[in-house]
Amino acid sequence: MIELTILMPCLNEAETLAACIVKARGYLDASGIRGEIVIADNGSTDGSQAIAEGLGARVIAVPRRGYGAALIAGIEQAQGRYVIMGDSDDSYDFSELDGFVARLRAGADLVMGNRFKGGIAPGAMPPLHRYLGNPVLSTIGRLLYRTPVRDFHCGLRGFSRAAILRLGLTTPGMEFASEMVIKASLAGLEVAEVPTTLSHDGRSRPPHLRSWRDGWRHLKLLLTFAPFSLFLYPGLVLLGVGGTLFLPLLFAPLSLGSITLDTGSLIFAATFIMTGFQLVWFHLLARLFAVRSGLLPTSARFEALRSRLSVDAACQMGAVFLLMAFAATVIAVGFWAYHGLGPLDAGVITRTASLVAVLSALGVQSVTNGFLWGLLNQNAPLVDRAALADGGRAEDVGAADGA
Repeated sequence: MIELTILMPCLNEAETLAACIVKARGYLDASGIRGEIVIADNGSTDGSQAIAEGLGARVIAVPRRGYGAALIAGIEQAQGRYVIMGDSDDSYDFSELDGFVARLRAGADLVMGNRFKGGIAPGAMPPLHRYLGNPVLSTIGRLLYRTPVRDFHCGLRGFSRAAILRLGLTTPGMEFASEMVIKASLAGLEVAEVPTTLSHDGRSRPPHLRSWRDGWRHLKLLLTFAPFSLFLYPGLVLLGVGGTLFLPLLFAPLSLGSITLDTGSLIFAATFIMTGFQLVWFHLLARLFAVRSGLLPTSARFEALRSRLSVDAACQMGAVFLLMAFAATVIAVGFWAYHGLGPLDAGVITRTASLVAVLSALGVQSVTNGFLWGLLNQNAPLVDRAALADGGRAEDVGAADGA
């Protein structure tokens, strides 16, 4: 049985591919590990395939273009229990893989290289990536996904093939590097880091990476898989701040020391409430879509909510808000009629209009989002909550489902 597959994506890497394969072969021979070298070729036209085959590597043709697409195909066709992947531009040293293998054998599901700990050769990483892009994106990833990884985009990493296949990785581009870490963290896989080095690549042409385009793709992916941080938490904050200000301002100006808040602040508070309420709803809808699509794991808490929240319940909640808005309108018109339908104080009008606007908006949002919830939930079998760990996190459930 093959224990280790050393996998390299390739697109016109004739200048450096041979050096990478020779180092990888040397490592397998020196370590005594039964392994293979696989080249996932993305349509090279410079003879890279012949170079790889001539050095005993197995070449897999991947018609779909993209870094992620090549690696996904390579992982699917790898024969090793473990896979160590790395770029074929000679920037990573395939002769120094002991740290990765040791952590994999010790039970880690994903072992990331850390170039900042191992050493980056002068000029090997552009300053924009070294001091801004990679640190910022890695910090965002650690905060959102509670992962120990400090170098999200290191191209040299090892993993259990079975564990990574269960994640259902799909992104075809450079953001594949982030998707692997994100989904591994969400699924509760054991993630570790080992120091590795980065050398200046040996190519005479520019790299395939495009800094701003690929950086934006990584950032979008980080936010996409974090509906709590992107929608729920900001929504709850807006609801809290808006409600705290709106209720007292609805009756009279509010004095905070030397500052007096009045109808202008009331309008802002109303906006906060309506926006926050929609963000909370959008979180629920995004979470449902992600769970149904297999993008995110579910949890006992979410399944409990899913079993209770229905179109009927959302419409009933919306009807309550709309009836309250109608009642407020009737009372306001009655008050106006009582005063002879003449001019009214601007503050009174603004307060009444703000209340009606907020209640109407919450009612309409409840009804429309409720129907969308029902549509997304249509024919979706509910997960057996008894099979989920009580109080378990979504990440833990994802790991259990994949086991």
